[in-house]
Amino acid sequence: MLINCVAYQEGKKLSDIPVEDISEYLKQPDCFVWVALRDPDAAELATMQEEFSLHELAVEDASSGHQRPKLEEYGDSVFAVVHTVNLNGDEMESGEVAIFAGPNYVLSVRRDSTQGFLGVRARTERDPQMLKKGSGFVLYALMDAVVDRYFPIVDKLESDLETIEDRIFGGQGAQRDNIEHLYDLKRNTLVLRHAVIPLMDAVGRLHGGRVPMVACHTQEYFRDVHDHLLRISGRLDTIRDTIATAIQVTLSMVTIEENDVNKKLAAYAAIFAVFTAFAGVWGMNFEFMPELKWKYGYPTAIGWMICVCGYMYYRFKKSGWL
Repeated sequence: MLINCVAYQEGKKLSDIPVEDISEYLKQPDCFVWVALRDPDAAELATMQEEFSLHELAVEDASSGHQRPKLEEYGDSVFAVVHTVNLNGDEMESGEVAIFAGPNYVLSVRRDSTQGFLGVRARTERDPQMLKKGSGFVLYALMDAVVDRYFPIVDKLESDLETIEDRIFGGQGAQRDNIEHLYDLKRNTLVLRHAVIPLMDAVGRLHGGRVPMVACHTQEYFRDVHDHLLRISGRLDTIRDTIATAIQVTLSMVTIEENDVNKKLAAYAAIFAVFTAFAGVWGMNFEFMPELKWKYGYPTAIGWMICVCGYMYYRFKKSGWL
């Protein structure tokens, strides 16, 4: 589906144009065309391929989707794939944006994503001086918008991790639930990490050293995006390490709780074993037994049992078993 098809000249918007006129505007000096598509069909992509003379391999990747974040050069144009990530409740949803950028055009193809870029277009149009840099600045603006949307998700992951840590050490909730929440958090962290790490390598090719022609005048902006990705990557590594540590701590605490239960069971078993031993001895039916016919034999035996068991309870309580 076509979202926008706009022509710009000298950093200023000329007008919204029909798709069939794209090739005519591309011939004009200092003019570039910015087209946005969402979940296009094969016919729409074929039309764009004809209008912009796109490489067939790049079009094939944009058509099939499910590509890893990457950057590829085709002559004087580049083809980039970035992943959009969105948190829907506790579930991480990921989409994909394929961007074709040439000397005088930008084509973005968005798939499986509810996050639009109308705000990006409006922001760039308010800054004609930057928009004069052409397609390279638009490519930066789109990538920067995607990367900036990663930060609130990282903040949410860190906040959720702190909440789970408080529950673990505060004794709140079942440890099994805490482990399940940690694994859900780990899965969401991996989804975001799979979007960030490959993109970091791709953006690194757009600044410093030999860069594609499209990015020649915007290297410092791509360096800023690369710096943001490095910060996000570092925070994700910290989250991942903390999750691994939290899982180990949770399992250790489960083991400690089980040991405490075993200690209590062993202590009470030892206490009741005293009753069993005394009752077993005095319960034997021999004719000649000491105190068998003594008037105070029964209360004395019970008294000894209570005293010995009470002493054992005191010792277990003092040692921390009870």
